Amino acid sequence: MNAPAETALSASLSQRFGLDADQQALLDAADRYARQELYPLSERMDRDEWWPEAAFRALGPAGYFGITVPPELGGSGSDLFSSGLIAQAFARWNHALALSWVAHENLCLNNILRNASDAQRDRYLPGLCNGSLTGALGLTEPGAGSDALGSMRTTARREGDVYVLNGTKIYITNGPVADVLLVYAKTRPGTGSGGISAFIVEKDFPGFKVAQKLVKMGFRGSQTGELVFDECRVPANNLVGGENNGVAVVMSGLDLERAMVSPICLGIAERALQICIDFVGTREQFGKPIASFQMVQSRIAEMYVWVETMRTFTWRVLAECNDLEIGGGGRGQIHALTAASVMYAADMLNKVLDSAVQLHGGSGYIWDNEINRLFRSTKLLEIGAGTTEVRKLIISGELLKRR
Repeated sequence: MNAPAETALSASLSQRFGLDADQQALLDAADRYARQELYPLSERMDRDEWWPEAAFRALGPAGYFGITVPPELGGSGSDLFSSGLIAQAFARWNHALALSWVAHENLCLNNILRNASDAQRDRYLPGLCNGSLTGALGLTEPGAGSDALGSMRTTARREGDVYVLNGTKIYITNGPVADVLLVYAKTRPGTGSGGISAFIVEKDFPGFKVAQKLVKMGFRGSQTGELVFDECRVPANNLVGGENNGVAVVMSGLDLERAMVSPICLGIAERALQICIDFVGTREQFGKPIASFQMVQSRIAEMYVWVETMRTFTWRVLAECNDLEIGGGGRGQIHALTAASVMYAADMLNKVLDSAVQLHGGSGYIWDNEINRLFRSTKLLEIGAGTTEVRKLIISGELLKRR
């Protein structure tokens, strides 16, 4: 094989398992923005559960909202893979804000883009893209975590030109600060996981309120709340995807959500590894840097391998999700892949951060240490968007169907 052919083949394989020039430029730009604008907010967000509203809304004018939205509706006209790269970069420097960004950008905005009517898109997407509106998703209910669909008790009954919603949603990311929420409710009770519909709810609709803001162990600056719908009146025009057709919206959205949680895990892990490399090179014991100790070197090497495999798997699944059709998801290869991606990324992040705290010793156990802040993020990533156990059920279920 001649040299030019070898070079072409090498470039092709590199792009298949890595990023092209435009994607790398996007990741680098998002990393610079997050390091300069979002990282300085992270300590206060964790310490005080503080929400930086101005900084979050500024992501719109900066071009970091509406990544998948066509330019005519105020977006960038890009793809889910690009969204994942931004989530990865943001998570390196401010993982709490990165989580809120995913709730806004993917769970709310992208779901509306994929499933709403033209009129609904025209009404809500420009504001969600320019940052004047903050979005959230309302699915989980008290007593209905892993069985969110089958145990759903929030109802919606039709009364003329409105639907009247009654029920409670809990653990809702961005719930206390959202202007617009995509909410799921039962329009045909008594049908198990069927008979569910999706609605766009504005915070000022009569009968909607934030019952409480929840104080968390990790991701503390990302606002999480309990929402109450008490005879909440929602215009019938805000029904998304047709009555009793909400399951398809939910399942497609969950697969994309899992694909987008993985880059958050990746970004946190990348940051933890870099902090540890810097730390062991400067921390001295017994008269020399601890980086010279073989057991320390072993942990650094393991962390590097875990991060690299997370990166490859995360990017591969994001690329697969780019082609997910409207109404797709919740079944087949993509259902198993997204569950596998987030399960693996969360498991590896747990291992990375466990080693990171161990390398830091007593300082890593102190609340205000950045490694401690990152360590406290791990559990949510093993619980949110379907627990590790549910992810295993999804993967095995899809594999066993193919026998």
